Amino acid sequence: MTTNETMAGLSNTLVYSAMTVYMIAFVLYAFDLVQGRNRVVRTSAKARTERSRELVGNAGTQIETPATSDYGAVTEEDGGPRRLARIATALTVLGALVHIGAVVTRALSVDRAPWGNMYEFSITASAVLITAYLIVIIAKDLRFLGTFITGFTLVMLGMAVIAFYTPAAELVPALQSYWLLIHVSIAVVASAVLTIAFALAVLQLMQTWRENRITGGKGEVMRFLRAIPGSVELENLAYRLAAVGFILWTFTLIAGAIWAEKAWGRYWGWDSKEVWTFVVWVVYAAYLHARATRGWSRTMIAVLLIIGFASVVFNFTIVNVYFHGLHAYSGLDSPSS
Repeated sequence: MTTNETMAGLSNTLVYSAMTVYMIAFVLYAFDLVQGRNRVVRTSAKARTERSRELVGNAGTQIETPATSDYGAVTEEDGGPRRLARIATALTVLGALVHIGAVVTRALSVDRAPWGNMYEFSITASAVLITAYLIVIIAKDLRFLGTFITGFTLVMLGMAVIAFYTPAAELVPALQSYWLLIHVSIAVVASAVLTIAFALAVLQLMQTWRENRITGGKGEVMRFLRAIPGSVELENLAYRLAAVGFILWTFTLIAGAIWAEKAWGRYWGWDSKEVWTFVVWVVYAAYLHARATRGWSRTMIAVLLIIGFASVVFNFTIVNVYFHGLHAYSGLDSPSS
């Protein structure tokens, strides 16, 4: 099989183009968070003023300020439409189309699925992450995640082109199987879903800290968090996505075992990649168990979810690069060489 260098070069150009678009979207999403905080302040002040006037009109001298929460109170009713968020989302869609184009042209350049090494996995997984984010915000307005998602995608693409880049080439014989399409594609989608759950867990911890300080009378910190939902809602959203990601990761583990039996004649061989894929599964299983068990605080549950994602990142980076075994298909030269 020959490599189409024209398509490979076009893919590289599209990757850099997508990064440029994502960078602009990242900045606009960040500014939207700041403006969202200000909109909450204006909306809350307006609501209190109108409530006070109503009470004065009804009771003559009674003035009361309702104890309402500003968490996640950003609306488009006051302070104008979220113009920056809309522009940022439109740019994210544009970036996603360019990004997907990069993945497709990479696949065409080698005439196979574009996830045969760490570089290809990175550009494909980040494309799926962006696509998953755009699908999720259709059902629920989670544009407050835009800064994190575009930022994380930029990091993945940056690592891909700087640290993981591998020229387009034919697969090693062990990967020339239809199971590559099944096993790795499920892992890609699972990783994308778990990344969004991780982002929600981090925001949940930040929001919890802010809420506790306000409740304890210690003053407000990180005011930009006014523009996102409260910690309870964030935790619920993270749980739903983590549950989906866990199911997908389970299928990844099962598909990998079946592929191993067909390739090497055994379902399990305690290879480093197999072990760490199972470790990831165990951590997320522990998270789901803790979530369903009384006595665990929402904070500790979020910490477990973050540990789970850290194990995913470790599995992809450290294990692929530094651990040697039957799954050593990163496409990179050995660090010891």
